[in-house]
Amino acid sequence: MKRSLFGRLWPNVTAAVLFVGFVFPVYWMFATAFKPTGDIIAEDPVWFPTDVTFEHFQKATGVDHFWTYVGNSLVVTILAVVFSLVIALVAAFALARMRFRGRRGFVIGFMLAQMAPWEVMVIAMYMIVRDASMLNSLVPLTVFYMMMILPFTVLTLRGFVAAVPRELEEAAMVDGCTRGQAFRRVILPLLAPGLMSTSLFGFITAWNEFPLVLVLNKEAESQTLPLWLSSFQTAFGDDWGATMAASSLFAVPILILFVFLQRRAVSGLTAGAVKG
Repeated sequence: MKRSLFGRLWPNVTAAVLFVGFVFPVYWMFATAFKPTGDIIAEDPVWFPTDVTFEHFQKATGVDHFWTYVGNSLVVTILAVVFSLVIALVAAFALARMRFRGRRGFVIGFMLAQMAPWEVMVIAMYMIVRDASMLNSLVPLTVFYMMMILPFTVLTLRGFVAAVPRELEEAAMVDGCTRGQAFRRVILPLLAPGLMSTSLFGFITAWNEFPLVLVLNKEAESQTLPLWLSSFQTAFGDDWGATMAASSLFAVPILILFVFLQRRAVSGLTAGAVKG
């Protein structure tokens, strides 16, 4: 009886501890954003904000070019995700459905690209963009972000395409559909969980990217929100209230997107990881 009770109890306790460990930093970020400066720098931590203030949010959004940063981040992130999904759908279909020489090498290449740290290639990327006279442009950022997202997207969608029975596609072709029509009408609707999970991953990756835009885009008009987060420093140190308010605003789009997509995203990540 005791063993049975312990067997049921310890997974719940472990899950609760992990939940608190992951959620507490997020809570502290949002709570600090609403605290007065006196509570933030107080010697004894103020666990719950009593006097709520929006001063830090006003300071964060009052930075020069704030809405330019927002627009640049949205444009670069959305375009990178859309382009990577389009290219990955074609590549995933070819890798899952077709047999050709070098197919296994392509898969291994995508895996290696996924594991490679992109930071080591920043200098090479800078030289390419500089020689093309495209520094301080959103076009190279979009292309490089798409390249960062693409390997994971291809590998995940490949698992989903392979999980769709070939018989469904063949039945549609027997009924008069071309291969492209069968893909659009039969396979594509079944890939919704995979598209959701990969688009969420790609959005987070491109939205959070910092080193590349720091190196390639020096002008404020072409920078993105991650650089905006690094602007709350004074001669006396960091402005923690404004920093936490900016971090909260930066995290809100990701949280909203995850709330709307979390069911399909979780099922997509698990299914795409074990199939194909």
